[in-house]
Amino acid sequence: MLRKAFFTNSTGIMCSRVFGFFRDVYTANILGVGIYSDIFFVAFKFPNLFRRIFGEGAFAQSFLPSFISSNKKGIFSVNVFIIFVLILSLFSFLVWGGSEWVTKLLAYGFDENTITLAQPIVVINFWYLELVFIVTFFSTILQYKNNFWVSAYNSALLNICMIASLYLAKDSDMMEVVYILSYGVLCGGIAQILLHFYPLYKLGFFKLFYVGIKQICLIRGSDTFKSKSLANLAKKDLKSFFKQFLPSVLGSSTAQIASFIDTALASFLVSGSISYLYYANRIFQLPLSIFAIAISTALFPMVAKAIKNSQEKQALTSMKKSFWFLFVMLLGCTIGGIMLKNEIIWLLFEKGKFLRTDTLISADVFAMYMIGLLPFGLARVFSLWLYAHKKQGKAASISAISLCFGVVCSLILMQFFQVRGLALAGSLSGIILFVLSVREFGAKRFWDIIAYKRGWFILIVLGMIEVIVLKIFLHFFHIN
Repeated sequence: MLRKAFFTNSTGIMCSRVFGFFRDVYTANILGVGIYSDIFFVAFKFPNLFRRIFGEGAFAQSFLPSFISSNKKGIFSVNVFIIFVLILSLFSFLVWGGSEWVTKLLAYGFDENTITLAQPIVVINFWYLELVFIVTFFSTILQYKNNFWVSAYNSALLNICMIASLYLAKDSDMMEVVYILSYGVLCGGIAQILLHFYPLYKLGFFKLFYVGIKQICLIRGSDTFKSKSLANLAKKDLKSFFKQFLPSVLGSSTAQIASFIDTALASFLVSGSISYLYYANRIFQLPLSIFAIAISTALFPMVAKAIKNSQEKQALTSMKKSFWFLFVMLLGCTIGGIMLKNEIIWLLFEKGKFLRTDTLISADVFAMYMIGLLPFGLARVFSLWLYAHKKQGKAASISAISLCFGVVCSLILMQFFQVRGLALAGSLSGIILFVLSVREFGAKRFWDIIAYKRGWFILIVLGMIEVIVLKIFLHFFHIN
């Protein structure tokens, strides 16, 4: 089951990333690196941050354990849906009314003219928050039934819609391109929601939602013993969920929040710094998503159910297999990414308004990000243990320490290495996150996982072969 779920997730994510690659290449070709690309990336940063936090674990890691243990799954799921939709709607309207303040918060280093241009773009992109929550909610519900293909493939629709909007806007004024691209984001969110409808219907979740709505109406419309009992169960489930959810958001989002802060700090650096971070981080996210996020998404429901059924040995066996698979894959990606940093950026982005100087700077930023690939990826495996035991508070404290360390490093390193320092600081925070997660997981359990001679032999041999092959390749082909 784990292998099948991982394959589904990884192929779906790969499909999405392929379209994401074409989207980024098209964006780089049309907008280049400058003020207009910075405006869009700043506006898209917060909803994209929200999508990554929710879609890559935070919501599922708190919702699924509560959903599994709930005796009234219909009323619980409907209550959670309604509460989030109302809160996010209010949030979006507040952003609409205070767009200037929000834009300054997102990119404080922008001048007044740039902030004026960015305000409406920020407002448009903020409406994606509502859509991405609905997508995440439906995807998490489907994971309960071991249905992973929709959550894996739905992001491709967002990228397809953005590509289509860029195609329609390619001959337009630069600012008009930014507007059309932002509306393409909203169209992509709607398409993502629609993709979930058939599997939700097929697996009977619409009936579950209908039962939940009826139970809510019963609670609101009568004062009988049955309605009071339902109300007490609903309150208990919601209280348990929100007690786990808020810490889970922080615990799952260290890399994303750090990236968000780095974007704000990059606005104080030379023009184009935000874009360098964006393009480099997009490539960094590819192996992180295909391997770490795909396998942790597949692994978590299994670990959570095993822990609930007191089958700790089974959970640890699944974690050990996942750890070694990730270790080998992510180490290979790290070595390849750092050694081929210039060639990767050149191949993907250097065309149109994306120049050689942009390639070299983006490549350095990418290499700094890749240093953190292993720790960020492996930390996800051990954090699942905490979430499955409903220790979201402990995971949050670990993430908070890592995040604070990363911010301090960013403020220091950006003074010496500019945008490169921001990426390096993020990787250093990932190392702290990994160390603290392993410490909480337990030294004995960790030793049982890494005490695998065959795994170390394979790791070392494959690593040496990769370095030799890449050195030979770079001898004949390299970017100056």
